[in-house]
Amino acid sequence: MIAETFRNIFKITELRKRILFTLMILGLIRVGVHVITPGIDAAALAEGFKNLQGTLFGLYDLFAGGAFSKAAVFGLGIMPYISASIIIQLLGAVIPYFQKLQKEGEEGRKKIMQYTRYGTLAISAMQAFGVSIFLQSIQLPDGRLAVPNPGIMFNILTMISMATGTMLMMWLGEQIDDRGIGNGISLIIFIGIIARLPQALMDEYQQFSIGERGLLAEIILMALAFAIIYFVVLLTQGTRKIPVQYAKRVVGRKVYGGVNTHFPMRVNTAGVMPIIFAQAIMFVPTTIFTFLPESDFSLTLQRWFSMDHWFYWLFYGAMIVFFTYFYTAIALNPVEVADNLKKQGGFIPGVRPGKKTAEYLDNILTRITLPASFFLAFVAIIPAILAKFNIPYSLASFYGGTGLLIIVGVALDFLQQVESHLFMRHYDGFMKSGKVRGRRG
Repeated sequence: MIAETFRNIFKITELRKRILFTLMILGLIRVGVHVITPGIDAAALAEGFKNLQGTLFGLYDLFAGGAFSKAAVFGLGIMPYISASIIIQLLGAVIPYFQKLQKEGEEGRKKIMQYTRYGTLAISAMQAFGVSIFLQSIQLPDGRLAVPNPGIMFNILTMISMATGTMLMMWLGEQIDDRGIGNGISLIIFIGIIARLPQALMDEYQQFSIGERGLLAEIILMALAFAIIYFVVLLTQGTRKIPVQYAKRVVGRKVYGGVNTHFPMRVNTAGVMPIIFAQAIMFVPTTIFTFLPESDFSLTLQRWFSMDHWFYWLFYGAMIVFFTYFYTAIALNPVEVADNLKKQGGFIPGVRPGKKTAEYLDNILTRITLPASFFLAFVAIIPAILAKFNIPYSLASFYGGTGLLIIVGVALDFLQQVESHLFMRHYDGFMKSGKVRGRRG
């Protein structure tokens, strides 16, 4: 079945070209990850970065695909673009001008994209300047510096190199959107995270070969991985279908409406953003502790905020629950949905249009978000729990957290787009369900 599907993919000329183009762009991005910014002592930087893996810098390196720890020209990754997109989205919730742009269709979308690009350039330049200051502060115990020749010229060179690298990655992501397949920005993050998997599997195999972990433990780990991925897929794909009816309207000699459909409300409307926000906040204390002198108070706080402490798990989970509701409120506005339904002549059976519909939608959204938020919190804490059982964090990070949700979400989106191309050509896809008539046998 799967082999036949892969053969069908390469039978379709357009789909084959799109997939090959996407792979070529992702390959170029992985090459750029290894192009180091001028003026860096790579060996000293790698040694100095070992102590920063559990901090905010380690999180940033995850999204940059390992480029940040190498101070590469792609060291900022695509995060400035994501930050600018989030800022524009938040402004759309509070500033009328951006709200108007969001409702203007294609023209408004182009204007928002233009502002997002400007914001990306500004944020990447500021972050690159901060990175240049941070790199110049790295000094090893033997006196070696990560930047042998610090100064203003290094700051300017780093700003130009990394900001240009971010803008280039953004442009390459847009090229994937236009000429490839899948969401370009998401695929860039996806390939950066998945690039760590081969090394994590090699480390696990070495532990198994030297007898640190038995065969039964490896089988349990594999079963746990499949179970977690299964439930993450259910969470990602889960929707609550709210029935909607449209009243009949007579326009001239034609009758419009009178159909029964449904409004799909996602169980996890917030996606991966709650974990990103919560993780960024949780890494702030750890990052601050690296610059503070040792004392009883700082050591106690550092112990509480370490990944193997129950307080870290509890506080981290509570932050994820909070940000799940916070981001869901921004991403889906029940009042706006109710107004759109009313304007289009739609209504929910048994619920009055307008305010009552908004209250009904808000009630459902609140109830389905609660289990989603708790499951997100559980998924986020899994790597820390596994690390307590002597599982290397490089491998444990693929069992939960931000990385797993991004991998599953992007992979599902990519497969759905491939499926749509196969369906249009009447070929069988990866999924047995949803077959349409007229396909070839």
